[in-house]
This record gives sequence, C-alpha cells and structure tokens, in this order.
Amino acid sequence: MAVSASHAVELNDIAPTDITSTDVAPTDINDPQLAKLNLDSYNPDDDAAGLDLYLDVTLNGASVGLTHFYYRDDQLWASIRILQQLGFIVPVDMTEALPLNSLPDLKVEYDVRQQTLTLIAPLSMLNLDTTVRSTRTNKRPQPTSSSGMLLNYNVYGTRTQNSANSLSAYTELRAFNTLGVLSSTALTTANRPADSGNNSSDWDSRTVRLDTSWSQSFPDKLITVRAGDILTGALSWTRPTRLGGLQIGTNFDLQPYRSTTPLPSFFGEATLPSAVELYVNGLKQYSGNVPAGPFELNTAPSFSGAGKAQLVVTDALGQSTTLNFSLYDAHRLLQPGLSDWSVELGAVRENYGLESFDYGNDIAASGTWRYGVSDRFTAETHAEVTNDLTNAGVGGTWLLGRSGGILFASLAGSESQGQGGMQYSTNYSWNNSRFNIGINAIGTIGDYRDVGTQYGSAPARRSEQISTGYSTQSLGSFGVSYNQVTQAERETTQFASAYWSKSFGRRLRVSANYNHDINDAANNSASLSASLSLDRNRSMSNSIQHTDSRTDFASEVSQSAPSTGGLGWRAQARHSLDGSEDSTDRKDSTGGLAELNYRGRYGQVQAGIRGNDGDYASYASATGALVKMGGGLFAARHINSGFAVVSTGGIANVPVSLQNSPIGTTNSRGLLLISPLNAYQDNKIGINPLELPADLRIDKVSIEATPTDRAGVLVAFGITPVRSASVILTDSDNQPLPLGSQVRQLSNQEVPSTVIGFDGEVYLDTLDEHNVLEVTTPSGDVCTVRFEYSKQGDEIPLIGPFICQKVL
Repeated sequence: MAVSASHAVELNDIAPTDITSTDVAPTDINDPQLAKLNLDSYNPDDDAAGLDLYLDVTLNGASVGLTHFYYRDDQLWASIRILQQLGFIVPVDMTEALPLNSLPDLKVEYDVRQQTLTLIAPLSMLNLDTTVRSTRTNKRPQPTSSSGMLLNYNVYGTRTQNSANSLSAYTELRAFNTLGVLSSTALTTANRPADSGNNSSDWDSRTVRLDTSWSQSFPDKLITVRAGDILTGALSWTRPTRLGGLQIGTNFDLQPYRSTTPLPSFFGEATLPSAVELYVNGLKQYSGNVPAGPFELNTAPSFSGAGKAQLVVTDALGQSTTLNFSLYDAHRLLQPGLSDWSVELGAVRENYGLESFDYGNDIAASGTWRYGVSDRFTAETHAEVTNDLTNAGVGGTWLLGRSGGILFASLAGSESQGQGGMQYSTNYSWNNSRFNIGINAIGTIGDYRDVGTQYGSAPARRSEQISTGYSTQSLGSFGVSYNQVTQAERETTQFASAYWSKSFGRRLRVSANYNHDINDAANNSASLSASLSLDRNRSMSNSIQHTDSRTDFASEVSQSAPSTGGLGWRAQARHSLDGSEDSTDRKDSTGGLAELNYRGRYGQVQAGIRGNDGDYASYASATGALVKMGGGLFAARHINSGFAVVSTGGIANVPVSLQNSPIGTTNSRGLLLISPLNAYQDNKIGINPLELPADLRIDKVSIEATPTDRAGVLVAFGITPVRSASVILTDSDNQPLPLGSQVRQLSNQEVPSTVIGFDGEVYLDTLDEHNVLEVTTPSGDVCTVRFEYSKQGDEIPLIGPFICQKVL
C-alpha cells in the first residue's frame, strides 16, 4: 500500500489538465455496486484523468462499498455520476468532475494505507431515502372452527317467607362449524303465588324467544354477514333498531391486531447512524436504530387525548438531540382510506322480550358508512327507508390541530307522510392525563322521525350536556356537569351534579356526590362513601345517602371468589331514617343481606338470604355452560368468546397450559375444555412432556389456537404410546457386539435401521411383543436374535443381554 501511494504522487506531478466524466469505453453496467466503480469510463492510455483509485467508502457512517475516484493535485476527484450514485445533490447541468475538497462542509478522511475513504456530509447535500420504523404489527393469524354445540344458562330463583316462588332462566343455544355460528336465546319465567300450597299446577310459566341469528365472518375482508334477528348499525346521532332480516358490514374485531385509528408519526433526521428513543407522556414507547438520513417513526397509540412526545436521537459519537411533539389521539377517527360500513334489510321487531314472533308488516332498510378522509377528518353518513318514511344525514369528526381536541357535527332530515323535520347534533371534547371537558347538544326541528319512531317513542326534542373534571395527586379528582333534556309534550328536565374522589394509599378510597334537580329540589341527593381493600380479596365499604325524605346508611364486607376458583361471600347491613316532617308518618327501616357464592371449573353458584323489617326472602342462582364437541361433553363456566377442546389421543392426565400458565389436565378420554380464548388471536396451548411417561411419542409440545368468535376449535396433540427399550446384545462369547453395528427389525421392516452404541446397547422404540433383530457388524458378519417384550412401568426398561446367533 505504501508503494502505491508514492507512485500516485509521482504520476500527479506530471498529470495533465481537465478531468471530465466522458465515457471513453462505454459498457452496459446495471449492477449499482459495479456502476460505482465507473468501469465504463476507465482508459489505461488516458493519463489526463490522473491516477484511478478504487476506495472502500463510508458515507455518514454507512458503508457504500468500493467506489471509483481520481487522484490529482494531491486531491481526490469524483465524476458527477459517481457523486449522484453516492447520494449527493448536484446541479443537473454540471458535467465536469469535482474535487471532493471543493464541496462545502464536506469532511473528507482519506486513509492511504488502508485505501479507505470516510465522508461526512450535511444532510442538505444528500438525497437519502427516508427510513421508516413502525411499532405496529400486521400479524393476521388464520382462524379455524370445529363442529360443535354449546348451551349457556343462567338460572335464578327466589322464595319468600310466605312460600311465594319465582324462577327465571336465560339460555343460549349455539351451534357452530366452518359455515358459521347459529345462535338462539330465550327467557323462561315461572311464578307461583303464596297461597298455592304445594300444588305444582299453580305455576304460571311462559317462555319468550329473544334473538335467533346465523352469522359468518370473512377475516381477510373484515366483513361479517348476519341473518335473523339483527341490530342495525348506529352512530352517535342515530338510534339502532331491531330487525328481522339480513345484515352485511365491517367488523374490525376480525383483525384485533390491526389499529383503525390514525397512528402518530414522528419525523427526524440523523447525520450519522443513531439510536432513537420515543417517550410519550414520560413513558418509553419505542427504542431502535436508524441509519443516516431522514427517518419516520410510526407508533400505535397507547393513550387517549392530549399528550406530549419526546424523540431522543443519539448518534454514533454520543451526541444527543431531543425533539418535542404535541399530539392528540382520538379513537373516533379512522385511518385515511379506511371504511366502516353496514347495510341492513328486514322487518322491525316489536314487543321485544314480551312476544317471540312479533314483526312489523313493512320492510325497512338502513345503511351506515364512515370513511377516513385524512388523519384529522372522518366523514360519516346514515340513511333509513321504510313505508312512508325517508331519513338521511351526514356528519364528520375533526381533530383540531395537534392538541385542539375533537369536534363533531351532524345534520339529518326526514320526510314522513308529508311532514318534514331535521335533527342537528354537535359535540366537542378535550382531555389529557389531568383535565377533561365535554360539550354535547342534540335536537330536532319540525316533525323529525326515524324508523324507531314508527314503532315507538320519538327522539328527544332537545338534549344538552356539559361536563368537566380535573385530577390532582394531592386533592384527588373532582368535576361538575349540567344536563338538560326536553321531551315532546313534557316539562324540561334540568339537573346538575358534582363529584369528588380521592385515594389514600393503595387501600382506602373516599368519594362524594351531589345531584341537584333544578326544577324540583325534593329530588336533590347527596352521598358519601368509603371503601377499604383488605387482604385475601376482602373489602369493606360504608356509605351515607341523603335525600329530601330519607337518609340511608349501608355497610358491607365481602370476599370475592378467586378467578381460578374458590369460595366467596358477602354480608350487608342497611338502615333508613324517614325524614318526613309529620312524626306520626315516619317509618324507619332496617335490613340486611348474607350471600355465599362458589366459582368452580364447571360454573358458578350462589345462594343468599335478604330481609327488611322482619320480611325475609331467600334466593339462589347458577350460571355455566355445556359443550358438545370433539367427541366429549363438558361442563364449564359461561362462555361468551372462543374456546378450545384439547385432545391428547386418549392419553389421560396430561398437563395442559394456556399462555405458559397451567390450565388443567385431560380427563380419562384424553380431552380438556379450555375457556376463554381470544377470538381471531393466537392463543398458545402447550403440554409439559417432562411430566409424561417416558414411553410416549409426542409430535409437538405447543400449538397456536386461533378460534373464531363464539366458536370452538379442536387442538389435537399427537401422543402415542410406544414399546421402547434399551436392548443389550452380545455375541456367542458373551462379548458386547461392536460399536456401530447396524440393527434392523425383521419383525417390523418399515422401521429404519439403527446402530449399536457402547457396551452393546441399542435403543428401539418400535418393538412388538415378539421381536426378531438382524445385526450387521462393521466387519460384515450377520447375526440374528429373538426376544419377547413386556411393559415394565412407565420408564424405558433395559433388557438383555441377548445372544445374537451368527448366520452362516
């Protein structure tokens, strides 16, 4: 390298004048790395270009590989094309090569011995690609569903001291497979008066069907189709309506890993490779590395409302730069280009909960659509049509600057039987970690009607609310609110309220509330309560509530049942003081309650007794589920989401874990029901092979289960018993067979051969009751051996020695 350097100086002493980037011997070079070598302009006979150098270049901390330069007049020169390929911004009309030292603010370090070149250029001189870093995940697991049936039940019964009885039962029958989920709910009630004695015919019972529907989801398209009893899509300024018909629409729950709200983006630039850390409201949200150049960091929101972000950039030299951002996260907004829609068609359901099959005669249709126009604006629209009624409206949600809060407004109109009307609404909200304010108003003009009005009550004429609150560390949280509602042909209701709450340490919390009815002071109320958390899931609370006519005192102590299962209880005492001015009409009262509940693997039951002024009543309830799936019948707690049935191939007592936490063991048939699981998300289900007998073959120890909504998935672990043993084989002289001898099972020729280890031992896990082995020694001798196998506990036995008879 030293000889090359001295030779370069000698040549440049006699080097001619101008250097250009004219191609002398053009070649077609498409490889960017080869193009930087400028091979198509190299001419060994052209001394005017100076000495050709091919240097290992590092630009702003990033290696760009070998690059062609010229050495002349004790300077490094580069052609315009080379500079552009390195990322430098050069004038379009410039064609002559430039000395690197002529570029302003460019730091050049040329190592002659190592033939390396280090360049540090201001970012204003470079045209570098923007590096994008994101904390969000695009994970989309493939959900599956098995065939099965499920029954959820909730049974509640009471009995008074004069033997009056009542029973009620809510049930949901659900069937599911790959074609979707069919669900039907019903409410059954039964009552028997006190004077009926033991006559069972005096029970007055009835069953009402509530909802029956079939649904099928398409996760890749974010669409759910539902037929039967449906609830129409609704916005903040519309009312949902129960229909019997068909619904198609967006369902973001099908991709729970996806964020639908606009994601905050943070921009910066780094002259050198740097480490980047993002802090939001003082908490670290991201840390990573970026190369030199501009960068963009996209992060999923982890807060709501106004906040502050800091981006700390630390370069390779240890120099730190902090960038501050103000931001506001709004969950009501959609990402730009994202749609949320639903369309419904059917007949209006009437007398819900009272009649099983009561639908209107007219067909109604409705549609709802929300669309993310930009990061700061989401538009929405809604329309309803039925006989003699048309209703439509539009609305929008605006993010007012980076920290200005959320503004919403809508306007809708209706036409029914020649009568028209309009509805307006507006809302503004702002909040951060301490302060919040909200203003909301909605009202109608003229005869405004929607589909629900055709079968029920009309919307309120006017409704206004304003609320604000503030949180402090020393004084607690407090706030005030004002509400006003005007119904058709009714007096306007106006009331104001105030609250305060504060935690003292981690166990004691005190709160106070005051409600003031502006129209009728007799409805004013004030309350004060305190709650204390004790050990072992125990808690104690006391409260006082005062109204114009009564003062109520209540004390309660309870122990909640553990989520993993166990016993819980609750005891309550109440006393009321009558505040009537007439002492002769005053009537104080005293009551109480005692309750015992148990949460188990197969459901939850509770029973209790309550009384008031000598009148007593007892009650009891039970909730749970029955599941028929995977060849088994299971009792379980109430199931509202997805679940799984684990099968271990008939092997009993296999320990099973969910998300690495023990969840249970398989029953005598090798089955276990696991609930709940997160629908459309990966749920890691595993088994512990260390707690299983050694004579079992296991194909896998963990499976990611992804059930669909309200359905089950069968998770099968391939576990099979095997006849295994370590067999000692000797020759006719009782010497162990040589190491490396090949062993083949003649009694099971599909099994591949294996080799003998030390001391003549060979491990075999595909043995039969009667076994014949053929052994080929390294010297080529062949012998056979016969032996019987019998199971000896759960451990792998060591059997033999067996003499291998030489084959002649």
